[in-house]
Amino acid sequence: MDEFRDGVSIVVPHYGDPLPTQSLVVALGEQIGSADMQVIVVDDASPEPYVPVAGEFLIRRDRNGGFGSTVNVGAGAAEHEYLLILNSDLTISRNFIADLLLAAVPLMPAVVSPEVVGHSGSTQWTGRHFPAVKHTFVNAFSGLARFRHTRWWHEAVGHDTSTVVPGVHRTDWVVGAVLFLQTRVFRDAGGFDERFYMNSEEIDLQRRLGQRGVHSYVLGDLTVEHEGGGSSNPELRRTWVVTSALRFAEKWNDHPGLHRAALGAAAILNFIVNAARQLAGRDVRSLETLRREFRYARVPISPR
Repeated sequence: MDEFRDGVSIVVPHYGDPLPTQSLVVALGEQIGSADMQVIVVDDASPEPYVPVAGEFLIRRDRNGGFGSTVNVGAGAAEHEYLLILNSDLTISRNFIADLLLAAVPLMPAVVSPEVVGHSGSTQWTGRHFPAVKHTFVNAFSGLARFRHTRWWHEAVGHDTSTVVPGVHRTDWVVGAVLFLQTRVFRDAGGFDERFYMNSEEIDLQRRLGQRGVHSYVLGDLTVEHEGGGSSNPELRRTWVVTSALRFAEKWNDHPGLHRAALGAAAILNFIVNAARQLAGRDVRSLETLRREFRYARVPISPR
């Protein structure tokens, strides 16, 4: 049986520009009043290799594997009772770790995240509902985007709007920018399923943990800033999101055929809207968009 020391092991996956990761590591080294920390940076075969700046433990992978496999490697080196997974593009306060431990440890065993916000202070909808067919449709049908300022729309795409107020809130799953849990719990569950990416890996983990009675919580009184957005090609990113989401539906027998049908229906409705806009003189390629969105509905979902 693993024997862990008191404290927290912090895993930071790195890929791309090393400066945000280095800034986060420096901020971790300047924490006030926190427990013993082990900082692990896992370089996911980044074209710009990570260079240590504050005595952190560095693991460099030989080939790129994505978020889930990178975190699994880092968690394998964790020596402390608690595991904290942090995206590299976070901005944290000097007492962040101490405040997180104070609020999260009493909830254990659990998966805990602070409220994740953008630099403007706007919520990034940390708490989420498990995926449903209606979420797939509303996300894909651009005609409903005009309602994105409403609570109805956010609930309809899977955001748990009850978690964006002060207090501790139980939810189905929390986004993976910040994940705090016990190291043993993560390892006993087998870590992330490395077939998933683009959020599906953290949904899958938290669904498995929920079946074991380990639930997810948002700390509405504690916030962390997250850059977010990503720099990948939008079309490729959309393909990755849909591919992984369909693979998730297949694994959990969550009506993958209905998710495909929802994508197809949304594509047809988008075509009707776009065709009307094109006839009105707007710079829209309605047929090209229809073909692309139909490809999303047909992407392969068998394991890689």
